[in-house]
Amino acid sequence: MATYTLNFEGELRTYSGNHTWEDVAKDFQDRYDAPIAAVSDNGKIRELFKKVDRDSDVSFFTLKDVIGHKTYVRAATMLLIKAIQEIYGADVANHTIVDFAVGNGLFVNPEGGFPVSGEIASQIKEKMQELVERDIPYMKRSLPVDDAIALFESCGMEDKVKLFKYRRSSRVNIYELDGYYDYFYGYMLPRTGYVKYFDFIAYCDGYMLLLPERKTPTVVDPFRERKKLYETFMTTHHWCNQVGIKSVGSLNDRICKGGMNDLILVQEAEQERRIGEIAKQIASRGNVKFVMIAGPSSSGKTSFSHRLSIQLRTLGLKPHPVAVDDYFVNREDTPLDEDGNYNFECIEAIDTAKFNEDMLKLLNGERVEIPSFNFKIGRREYNGNFLQLEEDDILVIEGIHGLNEKMSYALPNESKFKIYISALTSINVDAHNRIATTDARLLRRMVRDARTRGSDAKRTLGMWASVRRGEEENIFPFQEEADAMFNSAMVFELALLKPFAEPLLFEIGKDEPEYYEAKRLLKFLDYFLSVPSEFLPNNSICREFVGGSCFRV
Repeated sequence: MATYTLNFEGELRTYSGNHTWEDVAKDFQDRYDAPIAAVSDNGKIRELFKKVDRDSDVSFFTLKDVIGHKTYVRAATMLLIKAIQEIYGADVANHTIVDFAVGNGLFVNPEGGFPVSGEIASQIKEKMQELVERDIPYMKRSLPVDDAIALFESCGMEDKVKLFKYRRSSRVNIYELDGYYDYFYGYMLPRTGYVKYFDFIAYCDGYMLLLPERKTPTVVDPFRERKKLYETFMTTHHWCNQVGIKSVGSLNDRICKGGMNDLILVQEAEQERRIGEIAKQIASRGNVKFVMIAGPSSSGKTSFSHRLSIQLRTLGLKPHPVAVDDYFVNREDTPLDEDGNYNFECIEAIDTAKFNEDMLKLLNGERVEIPSFNFKIGRREYNGNFLQLEEDDILVIEGIHGLNEKMSYALPNESKFKIYISALTSINVDAHNRIATTDARLLRRMVRDARTRGSDAKRTLGMWASVRRGEEENIFPFQEEADAMFNSAMVFELALLKPFAEPLLFEIGKDEPEYYEAKRLLKFLDYFLSVPSEFLPNNSICREFVGGSCFRV
């Protein structure tokens, strides 16, 4: 009988016989305030249904950890598709798309054809709960690629057949749930009994799968509607269908057929058309003097503001850029976060009183000297940048707090036009594996920071959690206040970012805490064939990240 010694934070435990990591996790569950979802076995992430087969240094991931939370979402998604398959059959389940995140919900697009109603939502939820109560194991299988393709062809999953056509490795891991086979990008929970917390409701043209947030992994909050965000996602979804790019497999097909130059030009033209529409909305109001642009990190705000300004000029307006960052309080007055570091992302880091004073004077026709913030010494300076608004002048103001009324409280509402911009990823890996918008923005930022700031991928990954907290607090709560939303994501951009990002990620060593995330992103990028940047126009928003922009970005 085999015997293994496990080291948990200096505490040694010996196990004999046939144990799984789930057995081991039960012994340590009382050390954690959330359910354990996965294990680190000598630095390698293991699913709980795996066998213990060696001496190991171990630690655990709970549902409060990024890895554990994503594992829960994945298991809940497979549970949902299995429930739909049992009620409506395989073809309907195969063509049901887990599309995008809105608030605390995942939008489920019933393209397989089943109708939308509250009654059907309740029926599917009841089936999911039945599967949870049965505590069915998620079974993992490793198949040769050709066998996986044959399996998914027989199941009618064309999107997965296309995806694995471009698979470089020789094998594919697939999951089985009580006779239902599917592929999921990432790790899985051991049994359906773990997926206790969810809700499923009808919403607009589809459904919302509501799941716990990471900080409260056993609580499902009521759905927080984001109607404008939903409509922006759906507009992008319909456009992707129109150009025939629904998934990574179909994008790779287009790359192989040599049609990327045309696709890039069509995408750029679509974005320019949308920017032009927003400019016309602004001009048609007649009394807008302040265009407030806000969005999360690496949304392309700077390039967008330049392109919007050009469109405004074609309509006879004279745009002037203003950066909210130039109204930072002096460094010694900057608030500190919970870790004692400067919190540059809270609104208290901005001298909102001075900003409103200057903007109100400009609105009243006065001449104002606009400050410039010296980031090297951490102080606001005045260098003779005077501005006075005439009839056709308009300010294009870029900053993360642009949608927050506290930022521009003194300005009349009719003088402001608010724009929310984000990179809302427009394709899925396949029907059941969505691409998180945060992944696209993270890769954008990583590539840009390496090119313009000399920052390595380790630094970008290390600070990303802090960046995300700032977005959750200061940007996302106000996105529905926008007069217009703009999606800066390109259908091809992850294939474009791939050759820039991969060398940066490979530099992160196994002993670094960022290694898990770097490895995950490398596996993710492996789905894509590369697209060269030479086809990109020099005013493309993507140029802000890969270089070669005609704008100062």
